[in-house]
Amino acid sequence: MLLIHVQQVTPRVSYVFKHICKRILGFEVDLTSKIESFIAHDGPKFSYGKQPLGKELYFQSVDLLFEHGLNDLDIHVYNWDETKCFFEVKHENSALPFDIFAATFYLLTRYEEYLPHVKDSIGRFPATESLAYTNHFLQDPVVDIWAHKFKKILNDKYPGLEFKKKSFTIIPVISVSETFVYKNKGFLRSLGGGIRDLWGLKLDELTDRVKVILGIKKDPYDTFDFVVDLQRHKKRNCKVLFGLGDYSNYEKNIVHNNPQHKIIIKHISDYIKVGLKVSYEAIGNLPVLNKEKQRIEAILNRKLKYAMCAFFKIKLPEAYRNFIELEVEEDYSMGYSRYSGFRAGTCTPFMFYDLDYEVQTPLKIHPFCFANLGKRDDIESEAFARKEIISYIEKVKKVDGVFIPILSNVLFSELYGQPFWKSILEFIWNIKDE
Repeated sequence: MLLIHVQQVTPRVSYVFKHICKRILGFEVDLTSKIESFIAHDGPKFSYGKQPLGKELYFQSVDLLFEHGLNDLDIHVYNWDETKCFFEVKHENSALPFDIFAATFYLLTRYEEYLPHVKDSIGRFPATESLAYTNHFLQDPVVDIWAHKFKKILNDKYPGLEFKKKSFTIIPVISVSETFVYKNKGFLRSLGGGIRDLWGLKLDELTDRVKVILGIKKDPYDTFDFVVDLQRHKKRNCKVLFGLGDYSNYEKNIVHNNPQHKIIIKHISDYIKVGLKVSYEAIGNLPVLNKEKQRIEAILNRKLKYAMCAFFKIKLPEAYRNFIELEVEEDYSMGYSRYSGFRAGTCTPFMFYDLDYEVQTPLKIHPFCFANLGKRDDIESEAFARKEIISYIEKVKKVDGVFIPILSNVLFSELYGQPFWKSILEFIWNIKDE
């Protein structure tokens, strides 16, 4: 047990110290604001504040963890020890030249997403507006890198301090916006699609559409046997998240209660954990979200645990509050669709902290660093995709983090035109955990 003295034990302080010390580094801490208790403690300890108490191990603080609400912060990012950092401190006795705890809190809570910003065409916080993108550290899990440098300082001061060993792990996530491209679409949608194929002289697609509807050929988007076979070969903590929203400009899946739709979802759930891809309309809309939750629970005959917002549009804090209200336990939305990297600066799952209520919540956020839902035209070859994925795997391995790639069932379809995505997923699936 390591004792930490702080001027005040605030919810922010408790939250960030638990994440760095327990979730990332694997050791227990105790916090105190009583100087007498700190001085009397003869085990490992350090202080965190404006000034050191004496000659103890000391980390200087900025004000962020002792404030309430949101403030317009003036942040200067600078290079430090082969990485980036911010919230610089000046005390000569501080063990680090920046406030690692305040910087971690800023990134994990997505503080900047609560502040005024320019939204993209569908109302999302754009990667290009983020501190990480504009200062060139989006591609690095800086929170975990900082934590391991903090660990070295503790090890040097207290060689006997024990850290619970963490292992690098992989959680593949398959997002399903459309379970089928031709099958079970209904007469009017099938007729309209056939007319579009004919008008565009897409005769091969028209032929495939007819064959699928007649039951002669398997639907191209029904690539789930491929994923199930991978799971049979090597069990992964994989998630398949199905969209069950009503048909709209953003949602094109077949109706949720179609018998064939239910059969395929149930079949996959026999092998892989299944969750909900929350529709665009349900993000921030509790009644619509509850309707979609009830749909998937009725199919699975079990409580919904896993969810992801469509288009990774996280409307903070409403979207996450609604997840908590409906007792959803885990979210897989924390990342960007068109930019790879670490939206929250970390590759370690963390608990959502509600900045409005100043409280840690029970919702666990699983941040991802790579996604392709079939709309990334910047990935043109297998070599390019494999190189980018390997680079992120290596970065996550260095800090014993969790690598989460989010891919679409569409990628494994012959219609997508990039057949290498099957081998990419096989490659990811067969990487050895450490």
